[in-house]
Amino acid sequence: MTELRPRRSVLYMPGANERALEKAKTLPADALILDLEDAVAPDAKEAARERVCAAVGTYGSREVTIRVNGLDTEWHDADLRAAAAAGPAAVVVPKVNSAAEVHNIERALELGGAPEHTKIWAMVETPIAMLHAAEIAGASERLTVLVMGTNDLAKELHAEFVPGRGPLLGGLSLCLLAARATGKVILDGVYNDVKDAAGFEAECLQGRQYGFDGKTLIHPSQVEPCNRVFAPSEEEIDRSQRIIAAFEEAAAEGRGVVTVDGRMIENLHVENARRVLALAEAIGAK
Repeated sequence: MTELRPRRSVLYMPGANERALEKAKTLPADALILDLEDAVAPDAKEAARERVCAAVGTYGSREVTIRVNGLDTEWHDADLRAAAAAGPAAVVVPKVNSAAEVHNIERALELGGAPEHTKIWAMVETPIAMLHAAEIAGASERLTVLVMGTNDLAKELHAEFVPGRGPLLGGLSLCLLAARATGKVILDGVYNDVKDAAGFEAECLQGRQYGFDGKTLIHPSQVEPCNRVFAPSEEEIDRSQRIIAAFEEAAAEGRGVVTVDGRMIENLHVENARRVLALAEAIGAK
């Protein structure tokens, strides 16, 4: 079973902004991505790299990752070496398109002396990545999370941003299948309009209904609603408890048929109920 660690809200923080990195310590996001890529201008890359690597160990038990620059950039190799030495929870790599690239990233981390706890989070954000998602996800045990890059995917598809994300759902579904087939966590992409609270919450709900484990975020105001949507509700927790109790009671009495709220209960419902309770417990333990 995939490690059940809450990753409801995963917030990008600009690596060049020391004030933002400090503010992140006060935010209730489940995980942070300290960003060396899109949020950092070319002439600030080296200074941001030093700042982010120094900051990694200052967030307590929070899951802190570093997003390096892409494989085809001049900064990628130095970013990986520095991240390996810093030892974050994971290195987030943009535009991973093949299993071979995962293997190269893994070797670079090992050569850089990365500790075993430093995992790979692969961003899948191109058509070729969608079509090879299962190969990417299954390429390494060190790769534990797929991160959807929906902005780049829309760009490469020549798709429009519309409510419900219809143009992107095929790619999202392929990656969800790949993640579940290989036992990996998968995070939904960002929502761009930070002033559209209703639209953001609707997209969080869609992501949860599809099966994503959480969502990547671009603004602190998105953390609370994201945490709420991706957490089990009181009603879900209560129903899960009743499903498990009814199933165990029926098993003890030798009964083969179990119903809860008028619905037939099978092993798959019990497994899902146990997952819901385990997630709720993990969130409560944070």
